[in-house]
Amino acid sequence: MKRVQLGSVCKLVNGKAFKPSDWAGSGVPIVRIQNLNGSGKDFNYFLGSLENQVQIDSGELLLAWSGTPGTSFGAHIWRGGHAILNQHIFRCELDTKAITSDWAKFAINKQLNRLIALSHGGVGLKHVTRGVVEQLEVPLPSIPEQRRIAEILDRAEALRAKRRAAIAQLDILTQSIFLDLFGDPEANRKGLKTAELGSLCRRITDGTHQPPTWAETGHPFLFVSNIVSGEINFDTQKFISEETHESLMRRCPIEAGDVLYSTVGSYGVPVIVRTTRKFAFQRHIAHLKPDAKVLDSEFLRAMLSSPPIKRQADRMARGVAQKTLNLSDISRFLVFCPPIELQRAFTHRVSAIARLRTAHHESLMKMDVFLASLQYRAFRGELLSKGNPQAV
Repeated sequence: MKRVQLGSVCKLVNGKAFKPSDWAGSGVPIVRIQNLNGSGKDFNYFLGSLENQVQIDSGELLLAWSGTPGTSFGAHIWRGGHAILNQHIFRCELDTKAITSDWAKFAINKQLNRLIALSHGGVGLKHVTRGVVEQLEVPLPSIPEQRRIAEILDRAEALRAKRRAAIAQLDILTQSIFLDLFGDPEANRKGLKTAELGSLCRRITDGTHQPPTWAETGHPFLFVSNIVSGEINFDTQKFISEETHESLMRRCPIEAGDVLYSTVGSYGVPVIVRTTRKFAFQRHIAHLKPDAKVLDSEFLRAMLSSPPIKRQADRMARGVAQKTLNLSDISRFLVFCPPIELQRAFTHRVSAIARLRTAHHESLMKMDVFLASLQYRAFRGELLSKGNPQAV
């Protein structure tokens, strides 16, 4: 199959930098990285002149070139109508006679690991240059073949999206039960005992602040992208040796019942450690050790997922392109501290939902593997139509 450099069929136009003083409560939405991943994050708006802004409309291909791999980093088809681009996002002006936006999206995202390997930045937060993106090689079958194969891949993605939606609905059900029993800790209309989260945990820390020494095999090293689904996903390309693991985990070992919490980009996602498997993680994941005498892990996860706590997180998060929560902010979260028996009663009540959620998550992981297999075959030319000269 013919392959070309992306820059030969695509012009990359970077968005503009907006200061908080440019933001308005109405006007044209400003698309930031956090608005690309379907997280439902609020938009900022712009009321000034659009003459010097990078304007976009539905159907255009956007490429987030700065961010956390596995969340917003990568190519996206914009579906949100007329808007303007913030910095750290390219508008991809494609040669439509040579390549379609859907094909380009899949071709770019199939090679995200390569882009990430060529990027710069700290552990987890990456930046890729225009030149690196332009030199990315993409397969280029005929336009009809691009459309046909992209439709197959879109169907597989749609199935995966439905599974994610089912998981989201289960989370909403758990949150509804939580709010019905306990309410909002800031309003606290039921007069329940509250406390700052830090006082209920034996420790609140985070992962390593420096890139560790990598190994070809060994214990998995996780990034924010490995927990933002709400469960720990051990699918990673990064590994560390037993010696490195012992060094990183010496100050605060990971134990079953601990809670991990994303603190950058798609911040505010808690997951419970339910395994004794050894692993380590980057500093953009907070590590909470609840005091089991006063705080149940399942109760804590549900509380951190609830809208009242998420609102606290939104108020405390700092930054523009990549919002970040500090450990001190998390420690100051105002949370409920009802009797441990009441917490465990809540956990028992939602246990069936938790089991169903785990089953859906396992199914989602299988779908991820299936889609990856389809993409592998597509870009090797194995899904081309019979009789197509490029299939030879």
